[in-house]
Amino acid sequence: MSPPHPPTKEAIRAAAAKLFPVHGYIGTSVRDIAGEAGVDPALVIRNFGSKEELFLETMRLDDELGPLFDGPIEELGETFVEYMVDTTDRLRGMFLALVRASESDGVVPRLREMHDTAFVLPLQERLEGPDAELRARLAAALVGGLLYSMWVVQDTHLLQADRSDLVKRYGALVQQLLTPPS
Repeated sequence: MSPPHPPTKEAIRAAAAKLFPVHGYIGTSVRDIAGEAGVDPALVIRNFGSKEELFLETMRLDDELGPLFDGPIEELGETFVEYMVDTTDRLRGMFLALVRASESDGVVPRLREMHDTAFVLPLQERLEGPDAELRARLAAALVGGLLYSMWVVQDTHLLQADRSDLVKRYGALVQQLLTPPS
């Protein structure tokens, strides 16, 4: 007796979550996803509407980042940078797939929405003051710049830097935005 197959939609989602971070949005076809899921390509579109919708559904960062916002706000800068620097290949792959897919017109508005829901809004809710939204957006941009430098550009100086020193220094920069001196 063969093992039971996962439901079609879950099999498609799992295949997409596996392939998109490795091959990117453009490098992953509906046929590739269907083959990995063991289904007909038409079922991918029937279940998700389009490759773009499937991509955006499976490349959600808010599930990955949510727990980071639970700790003390006074330590969030270093905590967040440490998490991102020591992150998994899956998160790195998701970030790179999202950056590379940003060339697609249909993906950009949803990326902006995901950026807001995964990072800016949860952070903004933790901050005080009339400029909380601006500080949250600046912190997101600062962290994004580090990830871009390390994962897209592959800056060898940053990649080879002492991790604890990098976390401490960059975390302090992020922390200045989160809890500026009075």
